[in-house]
Amino acid sequence: MKSVFQRRLTGVLLLLSMVFAVVGCDQKNSADDHEKVLHIGATGQSFPNSYKENNELTGFDVEVANTIAQDLGYKVVWTTADFSGLLGQLEAGKLDTVANNFVVTAKRQEKYNYSDRYLSYATQIVTSDKNTNINTLEDLKGHTVAGVLGSNHVANLQKAFPDHSVTIRTYEARDGAMNDALNNRVQGYANSRPILLAEIKKHHLPFKTVGGPLSDEDVAFPFAKTAQGDELREAFNQELAKMRADGRLKAISTKYFGSDLTEKN
Repeated sequence: MKSVFQRRLTGVLLLLSMVFAVVGCDQKNSADDHEKVLHIGATGQSFPNSYKENNELTGFDVEVANTIAQDLGYKVVWTTADFSGLLGQLEAGKLDTVANNFVVTAKRQEKYNYSDRYLSYATQIVTSDKNTNINTLEDLKGHTVAGVLGSNHVANLQKAFPDHSVTIRTYEARDGAMNDALNNRVQGYANSRPILLAEIKKHHLPFKTVGGPLSDEDVAFPFAKTAQGDELREAFNQELAKMRADGRLKAISTKYFGSDLTEKN
């Protein structure tokens, strides 16, 4: 049985531990409150825009976003998920923006406010170079073309073939779509033209382009239609203007694509 002294000592130690815990918690919360954090999403599977190299997230969009955040004094917390998952997290307010080939469309503008354009893109279809009978869009009729679920490339495929003469098969990630096209399980694969050309060159992929681009679109950062979203969008626009004026945006584009794709074609 504990003595009176032992019981009092135990009580004092318990009280001190509670005080230190509260102080430590307050210090952590105070540090968090003063740290500016941006939550940005990317797939990590979209070479050369957002992909992982040596387990580090990198790419054109990632580098542009990191540069802007650094100049604005923000720490970036990156979230990787498939594209449809990123959309859900952005709409739920778990992400501040997405840096992953986010194309501006009228439908998406109903949900988000966009920054100024920082990349010009176009949807392109490729097929296996073994398909000598497929060279034009007309040649694809009766065949299947792959695209990533939720991407604007699928919407552009639907516009290009409104008569449903081409079967459109969607995938959660681009790797599955590309692999099926490489193995000729589907006869076409739609993605951004710069991405496709960069991948064909880097990995010596046995693809050839089919017809011309299906679109000419702008890539920008999406933000929630809130006061905070508007504040971030304006800050991003100011930084993008600086990067365009001093040549940094062009330099990053050339680094990943081999040419300047930040201006309209």
